[in-house]
Order: sequence, then structure tokens, then C-alpha cells
Amino acid sequence: MCSHSQRVLPKRIILVRHGESQGNLQPTAYDTIPDPKIQLTPEGIAQARHAGHRIRHVIAGEGSTNWRVYFYVSPYARTRSTLREIGRSFSRKRVIGVREECRIREQDFGNFQVQERMNVIKETRQRFGRFFYRFPEGESAADVFDRVSSFLESLWRDVDMNRLNHDPSDDLNLIIVSHGLASRVFLMKWFKWTVEQFELLNNFENGEFRVIQLGSGGEYSLAVHHTDEELLEWGLSPDMVADQKRRASASKGDWNDPCSWYLDAFFDHLPDSDDDNVDKHDETDSLSECS
Repeated sequence: MCSHSQRVLPKRIILVRHGESQGNLQPTAYDTIPDPKIQLTPEGIAQARHAGHRIRHVIAGEGSTNWRVYFYVSPYARTRSTLREIGRSFSRKRVIGVREECRIREQDFGNFQVQERMNVIKETRQRFGRFFYRFPEGESAADVFDRVSSFLESLWRDVDMNRLNHDPSDDLNLIIVSHGLASRVFLMKWFKWTVEQFELLNNFENGEFRVIQLGSGGEYSLAVHHTDEELLEWGLSPDMVADQKRRASASKGDWNDPCSWYLDAFFDHLPDSDDDNVDKHDETDSLSECS
């Protein structure tokens, strides 16, 4: 196994949501068609093909000639079809592999989704909270987070052990073709966002993608490729955007140093020095002894 210092990190990890599906166009499709078998619409096929063109432009647009891609894809029909259309933008020599990955599938909403019942359930989810609400006979976003976290651990083992058969002289680009929620919890896990921060995020549009790119200091960031305006539009708070901009140039592992806002999300007040704490503890101890 390669050591941490020897491994060649992916230059980019690109998260792609599938193109428009029959279910996106007409939710009653779920009444009779199992979610994994929902197909793309003609518009969804066009969106996926366009996404492929745009992704290739992101990868090759800097003038680099030494680059390769590796795909992970959800097993659902609409994601596999999206992958096929994206693949039209890449020659065989550019694709070093593809793997179907069940852990990045859509959130389970139950087997068949009767639309009238689902409308009531989704209204309840809005009141309860999107992250922890578990669909009857299905999953919560927290459940999806757990399996996506497991996938992310496997992804890093693939990189560490070079299971992708990647030539270190080439830029490696990992493209993950998945679903809106799975992609959002992937970002949540990757950037250590809180549940409250997750709740701010907007869903990906059909055929839309996010580029997590390696910055100059060795950290990954959305801000290397995407603009502040895009990040704000996707629901990131100004503090989250500032963090992404720090990551774009931060040295590996030091991103937390300047982020007092992150600590402030968990503590009402932290004293500036140990002396402040000592004074308060001494005062408390003295009162205890006198009681």
C-alpha cells in the first residue's frame, strides 16, 4: 500500500446529477414504475450529453494533455443512461475505468410512491427537517449520509492502493454520476458541514455538476473552479463560501486554524486564554468549599 506522502491525489472530483427523468417530468410515474427503473426523458438525454461536453471542457480546458477519467455510477437506470451520454465526450484512451456503486444510489422513498401519499409525507418532512426525517419504509438523509460516508472511505482506499490503475504522470479526474441528495451529503461529508449547513443547500438541477478541485496548497475546494456567485446560489452561506476560498490556497490540514466561525457554531463563548478559565474555575471551587 502506498504511503500518504506517495499517493497521487485526484486533481478533481466531479459530482453529477442525472438528467431529467420520467419522474421529474411526471411524479405519478412512481405510482407504477419502481424508482430504480425510471428512465431519462429526451430532454434528460440532451442534458446528460451537454454535461459531458461541459465536463470535458473543465478537464481539458486548461491545455492539459495528460489526463484521464474514472467513473463511479449509481445503479439506477437514469444514472446509467446519464453516464452513457456523458461518455460520448471521452475517447476510450481517456477512460481508465468505471464502477457501479450501490452506495451512491437515490434516497429510498419506499417501494412504489403513490403520489397523493407522498405529497403529505413531503409536507411533513418540511416541518420535521430534511436531514433526519425518515420516509416510511425508506430512508432519511442521515441514512444516505452513512452509506455515502462508507463509499468515500472506499474511494480513498482505491486511490491509496491504486486500484484505479492510474498512471501518476496523468491528472486523475473522478466523475461520480449520482442523484441530488446523495451528491449533497457527499459534499457535507467531504467538507465536514453541519446538519444546519446541509439544510441550507439547494438541490442540483438535472444534468448539473459540482467540481471539487485540488487547490495550490493541497486542500480541495469548490472555489477553485466555481465563482462566489455560484456558491451562494447553491445555498452556501457567506461563511461557507469564505471557507471554500481559504481551502483553495490553504496548506493541507490547516484549514481549521482561521475558522473561528466553525467553533462559534458549537460554543456560545470560548475564553481567549487559559487564565480566563482559571479565574472562573477558582471562583466556582471557592463557592463550593464555602457551601
